[in-house]
Amino acid sequence: MIKDKILSGDVYLGIELGSTRIKAVLVDSTSAPLAGGSHEWENRLENGVWTYSLDDIHNGVRSCYADLKRDVSEKYGVKLTKIAGMGISAMMHGYMAFDEKGTLLVPFRTWRNTSTQAAAEELTALFGFNIPQRWSIAHLYQAILNNEEHIPQIAYLNTLAGYIHFLLTGRRVLGVGDASGMFPIKDGEYDKAMAGKFAAAAAAHGFNKDLMTVLPEILSAGAEAGRLTAEGAAFLDADGDLEAGVPLCPPEGDAGTGMVATNAVLPRTGNISAGTSVFSMLVLEKDLEKVYPEIDMVTTPDGAPVAMVHCNNCCSELDAWVKLFGQFAELSGHPVDKSELYTMLYRNALNGAPDCGGVVSYNCLSGEPVIGVESGRPMYFRAPDSKMDLADFFRSELYSSVAALRSGMDILFKKEKVAADAFTGHGGLFKVEGVAQQFVADALDTPVSVMKTAGEGGAWGMALLAAYMVNGGGKTLPAWLDEIFADMEKKTASPDKAGVDGFEAYMGRYIAGLEAQKRLANV
Repeated sequence: MIKDKILSGDVYLGIELGSTRIKAVLVDSTSAPLAGGSHEWENRLENGVWTYSLDDIHNGVRSCYADLKRDVSEKYGVKLTKIAGMGISAMMHGYMAFDEKGTLLVPFRTWRNTSTQAAAEELTALFGFNIPQRWSIAHLYQAILNNEEHIPQIAYLNTLAGYIHFLLTGRRVLGVGDASGMFPIKDGEYDKAMAGKFAAAAAAHGFNKDLMTVLPEILSAGAEAGRLTAEGAAFLDADGDLEAGVPLCPPEGDAGTGMVATNAVLPRTGNISAGTSVFSMLVLEKDLEKVYPEIDMVTTPDGAPVAMVHCNNCCSELDAWVKLFGQFAELSGHPVDKSELYTMLYRNALNGAPDCGGVVSYNCLSGEPVIGVESGRPMYFRAPDSKMDLADFFRSELYSSVAALRSGMDILFKKEKVAADAFTGHGGLFKVEGVAQQFVADALDTPVSVMKTAGEGGAWGMALLAAYMVNGGGKTLPAWLDEIFADMEKKTASPDKAGVDGFEAYMGRYIAGLEAQKRLANV
């Protein structure tokens, strides 16, 4: 019985801090979800910086765990006190700098900030390796170039997942996938040659700290990354019910947990995570021929090379339009449930023209480096002879959510001739069955599958990594995941010829209109 598993502690916990929601998933030894918890939150723009405060972070994690405990109690009538293994995941990249006492020196700078262009460009040229603006090393070097006051006080850098892991275990470690968004990886470690080049460049600006002592230690999937301390247990569970001593797997980024949650860790497999941001991960058979600013080179949680196309904007503008239509429904005296509204609008978009009838949308609430947009402004335009009906308009909004991603993927498919057998989608964009999934299949001209567990997302992927740490039995991560996913229910959408041609026509108009989007940056 599930109740007995919970009482005996034969359960595994994954917690992921996403951009708009912190989520917890509890699974059993078969990796079946048993219970969940969540906490809604949102980043805010303060003094020109997209950030979450430490209070936001601490209270959000505790609230999420408390919600999980309530769910366990309501479903099974027992109290959650013992856990066999757990892990923490969070949005990747960004900048968290601490002094020797563990004090955060400047507010957390999230992945959403696009203020490190000078540093990213200089490091990319120096390394011969693409360093995106989001990466921690770009944030650090930009702060050095800006001669920010906190630079001499820096003792450690960390990611958000690594920070929470430290609070729970006292260890400054990272999974290799999350670490690959801080600094380039080679053979499972930080690239020593590039670290040497960074040291010389940083020293010229007065920064002489050893980067290898500033960055967290790297561990691969399957390793034990510490145990829950008494202080960590008290931090997580305000009621004091959770027992200390729980082993934690290496903390990972949301890219890594997305790969695990979709069983996309072998070459030619990929996944697309679509929520506030959207990114694709494609495990490579060989290194790319050239360096592209639009393509991040990261790794799977077990260290395999991955080409990542990361776009800052995905569902936020979609959500705003759904909310607007919801307000209209209320004004009309016929309010519609939020979930029903999403379903209604998404499914009606299937009735739109394959090229959206000449309607083009841009969903850029923030900058979008993949398409060269420095500061985003949502906008749309349409041809004067377009009929502009609801289906075309909303189909255009859905296309827009992955148009920048398509632009980046064109580099892999058309310039590098990279092959992909299939992609697996997960995240909020795919919650309405068969709509965005079909549009993405058409956009990439590649089959896209969505699994029954798609709604569980990265928190479930993190729980799987925790279970792998305990139950892996010496198997490789791909081999272990193949067993877990052997009977997993999934639905696959194949590219539709009319849809492929329609998205191609849409992209022609989208690219042609980008100059207008860029000019709006200063408005």
